[in-house]
Amino acid sequence: MSVDQPVTVEVGLGDRAYDILIGSGLLSRAGEEISRRLPGTRAAVVTDENVAAAHLDTLKAGLEKGGIQPTVITMPPGEKTKSFAHLEEVVDGILAARLERGDVVVALGGGVIGDLTGFAAGIVRRGMNFVQVPTSLLAQVDSSVGGKTGINSPRGKNLVGVFLQPRLVLADTGVLDTLPIREFRAGYAELAKYGLIDRPELFAWLEVNWQKVFAGGPERAQAIAEACRAKADVVARDEFETGDRALLNLGHTFGHALEAATQYDGARLVHGEGVAIGMALAHRFSSRLNLASPDDAARVETHLRAVGLPWRMSDIPGELPDAEALLSFITQDKKVSRGALTFILTRGIGQAFIAKDVPASEVLSFLRENHPASRKAG
Repeated sequence: MSVDQPVTVEVGLGDRAYDILIGSGLLSRAGEEISRRLPGTRAAVVTDENVAAAHLDTLKAGLEKGGIQPTVITMPPGEKTKSFAHLEEVVDGILAARLERGDVVVALGGGVIGDLTGFAAGIVRRGMNFVQVPTSLLAQVDSSVGGKTGINSPRGKNLVGVFLQPRLVLADTGVLDTLPIREFRAGYAELAKYGLIDRPELFAWLEVNWQKVFAGGPERAQAIAEACRAKADVVARDEFETGDRALLNLGHTFGHALEAATQYDGARLVHGEGVAIGMALAHRFSSRLNLASPDDAARVETHLRAVGLPWRMSDIPGELPDAEALLSFITQDKKVSRGALTFILTRGIGQAFIAKDVPASEVLSFLRENHPASRKAG
């Protein structure tokens, strides 16, 4: 895709609407795009050590070309960076740079950096301008769009945070060429999720074209843009997740529990892999409840397996806590309301729905059946 012709997807939130620009070479244009929307601002760039080594110089040059001299705050990579201790570091770095409320905080990185940076931007001086420059596929199709920010607690994932919509998202598809294949696959799980929620034609297209998406070129940009449109539509309808936006959590209730069960150890399980297993479990659980055909669950599992993603709990290295412990992580998840279990279940490919008051006994029985220990015992 030409650098001069990025695809623009608008997130329609009235006077807080913003653009997602998708295309190659956007890091070099960051200063120009930010200055056009936020003239005269200074910036702090928050990134991690791995992303900084690959992309920070390009972004800094792009910002300086647009007249923005950035302060850089560098964090360690990994899910454990989404913590109170690192939040304090980012906040202190922004304040030490003497940035004002009208200045901008830029997240250069994947979902971890985006979530952490957005939370910091939301609380420093009671809210600063925020720009997302996502460098992973997962962040480009999911976490950079929609305004959810936050950190993890030892009691669960993303339990502390705020809603803060970015002023701009720059999704440079060229940076994905440097992404390790495991990280690209993890992001692909979130991409496939949009097809499984309510766009069956997208899922069918991915089944045919996924190798081209992995290879790059127009199919990759097309898939990212389609995912961003899907998310933008939902966010515009339900910004604060009081209704339809909960559908975006397909696979996440199981997935978050598995992440917590592995203590957010990225060597064992990264977020997108948890979502992949969670989506397969959600379809299998829907089939168990006679809501959907087992053929649909098999189709989802077949596609995840084809692209190289884990699709069952036994694909996670090491031992997992027992089914009762996994259920306790699920009940701690923020998708639980007044003790009732809420899941995103499905009636088929692209027919996800919000199921409230799911009996804990059914979930526990299902977890026992699908737990690696039960497979070994069997």
